[in-house]
Amino acid sequence: MKIVELDDENRIQLLQRSQIDAESVMSAVKDIVSGVKKNKDEALHHYTEKFDGVDLKDFLVSEEDLMKSIDKLDSKLTDALENAASNIRKFHQAQLPVDWSMEIDEGITAGQIIRPLERVGCYIPGGRAVYPSSILMTVIPAKVAGVEEIICCTPPGIGGEVEDIVLAAAYLAGASKVYCVGGAQAIAAMAYGTETIDTVDKIVGPGNIFVTAAKKMVYGQVDIDFPAGPSEVLIIADETANPEYIALDLLAQAEHDPQAAAVLVTTSPKLAKAVDENIQLELPVMKRKEIIEDSLAKNGLIVLVETLKEAVDFSNDYAPEHLMIMTSNPEKVLVDIKNAGSIFLGDLTPVAAGDYGSGTNHVLPTSFCARMYSGLSTESFLKKPTVQQLSPEGLNNLKDVVVPLAEYEGLYAHAESFKRRLDKD
Repeated sequence: MKIVELDDENRIQLLQRSQIDAESVMSAVKDIVSGVKKNKDEALHHYTEKFDGVDLKDFLVSEEDLMKSIDKLDSKLTDALENAASNIRKFHQAQLPVDWSMEIDEGITAGQIIRPLERVGCYIPGGRAVYPSSILMTVIPAKVAGVEEIICCTPPGIGGEVEDIVLAAAYLAGASKVYCVGGAQAIAAMAYGTETIDTVDKIVGPGNIFVTAAKKMVYGQVDIDFPAGPSEVLIIADETANPEYIALDLLAQAEHDPQAAAVLVTTSPKLAKAVDENIQLELPVMKRKEIIEDSLAKNGLIVLVETLKEAVDFSNDYAPEHLMIMTSNPEKVLVDIKNAGSIFLGDLTPVAAGDYGSGTNHVLPTSFCARMYSGLSTESFLKKPTVQQLSPEGLNNLKDVVVPLAEYEGLYAHAESFKRRLDKD
C-alpha cells in the first residue's frame, strides 16, 4: 500500500476517496422512474427482463417459499442468522425512545409522543454477492419500531429466483412481503406504487449507483435513509496495535468493491511497514484478490502522523463509515471522535463483528456523510409529534409572548385566536 506522511499540502488530497456520482446516471434513472410511475407493473416486467435477463410472471415471493427457505439451509447458517437476528433485535430495542411531557411553566404542558411509520420498503442489493445480513439490518429495526408493513425488494438471480438464505433472513427478521425486483425500478415501485407493490413511507438500504440515484430522485415523495456510496474504513493505530489484524481489516474492507476505501492512520512508521508487509503476504491467497488489488490501488492508503491528536483530527475530517481505534487506550481516543458511522474499539473488534453479529447496524453513511448522518436505527422508522396543552393559567402566562410577537409579524388572526380565548376565560 502507498505510505505517505501527512502535511498541510497533501491533507485535502488524502481525504478524498471514491464517491458515487449519481448525476452521471440521472437521465437514465429518470426514464426508469417515469416509466414505472406511468406504466407500473408493465414497466417493472420490461426493466426486469432488460436489466436482469428474466421474464417473471409474478414478482411476489409466496409465503410458502419464505417459510420453506429455512429448511433448505445448512443448520450452521440457520443458527448464525437466528443468533445475529437476536443480537440486532436486542440492540435496537434499547434504542426505542419513550413518550414524555413536562410543565414548561404554570399551566403550560408540552411533550413528545412516539409513532412508527406505517409502511417501509427495504432494498436488498444483489450482484457481486448475496447479502442476507442487509435484510436483518433493515427489517429488524423497522419491526422493533412497530412498523406495520415491511416489504423487501431484491434483484432476481439468473434463474429469476431469490437465494434461499435471503428469503430465510427475510422470514426470520419479520418482513411482510418480498418482491423479486431490483434496481432503480424497485425504488420507483416502492415510491409510487404499482398494481403489485404498494407505496411506502420510507425506503432504506444500500444499492448501486442507479439505486442511489433513484432514491435521491424519489426523496420528497417518500423519505430515504441517506445516499450510499462505496464502503470505507479508517483505522487509527499506534505502535501497540497488531499489524496482522490491521492488514486483514484493510483487506476485508477492500474486498467489498473496487471503489471501497481502506485507510490506516498511524503514529508508528514501524507499524506502517509491518502492515504493508502483512498485506503483501495475505493478498495472494485472498479469494477476491482482483477486487482487493483494484480497491487498494485506487483508495488504499497508510498515513503517517506525529501524534494521535493529528490522527483524530484527520479522522474527524475524513468522517469514515467505519472507524477502528487500535491504540493502547482506545477509550481515551474515543472521547475526541466527532464524525464516524460506527466505531470499533481495540485489537479484538473487527468491522466484521458489526457487519454481522454484535447487534449494531451496518447500514451506515459514507463519503463524508457521517458529518451529518447517523447509521440506520430504530429511530429511523419513528415519527415524534409534539403535544401541548394550556390551562387558563397557561393562557395568561403566554399572552405577553404570543400576542405581541404575532402582531409584530403581521399575523393578526394568530393574535386574535389567542386574545379571544383570554376574553372567554
